Amino acid sequence: MINIQHLHKAFGKNQVLKGIDLTFDKPGITAVLGPNGSGKTTLIKSILGMVIPNQGDITVMGENIKGKWIYRDQIDYLPQIARFPENLKVSELLRMVKDLRSRDANDKKLIEFFELEPFLDKRLGNLSGGTRQKVNIVQAFMYDSPMMILDEPTAGLDPVAMIRLKELINNERAKGKTILITTHIMSFVEEMADEIVFLLEGHIHFRGSLQSLKNQYQESNLERAIAKMLEGKTNSSSNGVSKENSKFQFEKSF
Repeated sequence: MINIQHLHKAFGKNQVLKGIDLTFDKPGITAVLGPNGSGKTTLIKSILGMVIPNQGDITVMGENIKGKWIYRDQIDYLPQIARFPENLKVSELLRMVKDLRSRDANDKKLIEFFELEPFLDKRLGNLSGGTRQKVNIVQAFMYDSPMMILDEPTAGLDPVAMIRLKELINNERAKGKTILITTHIMSFVEEMADEIVFLLEGHIHFRGSLQSLKNQYQESNLERAIAKMLEGKTNSSSNGVSKENSKFQFEKSF
C-alpha cells in the first residue's frame, strides 16, 4: 500500500533521511522506532505530505503522492501532539472533522467507549492532557480507512484508557489494515507489534520481527536487545559520535 524509494530529506545542513527504501504492503502493525532525531517523524510526515522530500518517491495505493492530497483520505492519522483549537468544544471539533472528510463516521460508539459524553460541551483548552488524547483517538478511529498512522498513541493515557486503545488497535488489525505506530514504550511494542523498523541516523538499521531482533542479540527482552544493538553500533562507529549522544531513551508505561 505504501512504497518508499530512495527518500532523502534535509533541513538545512541536517540530513535527516538518507536514502530510505521501505514498503508497507501487508496487514498488521509495524512499530517505527529509533532514538530522537533518527528520522521517524520526518518519515511519517513525508508519507502524509506534510514534509516535502528533497529526493525520492512515495506511492500510496500505487499512486505517486507528489502534488496530491486525495490519497490522505485512505489514511487515518493520530498526531503525537493534538494541537486542536482551544476555543472549540469537543463536539464542535468532531463535527468539523466530519464536515472535512464527508464520510460515515463512527464517533458515537467511540465517545461512549472512552466515556467522553460529559466533555462534549467542554472547550478543548480546558481539558486534561489525557482527555485531549482520548478526543485525539476518537478523531483518528472514527473512520474505516485501510491504513492508519499512530504517532505516540499512548501519550497521557491512564491504564483503563490504555487497555481500551489496545482493544481498538487489535480490532483494526483484525480487519486487515496496515498500521504504523511510533512509540518509545517498549512494553507496548512487545504486546502489539508484528514487526519493527528501526531508524538510526537517517538509515534503516533493522527491519524484522521482534523475535528475530531478540535472537540476533541473544536477549529475551526487547528493550535490552535494542540497547545492545545501539551499544554495538556505537562501539563500531568511526565517525566520532559519542555513546552519550547515541543513547536511546526509553520510557516506561506507568
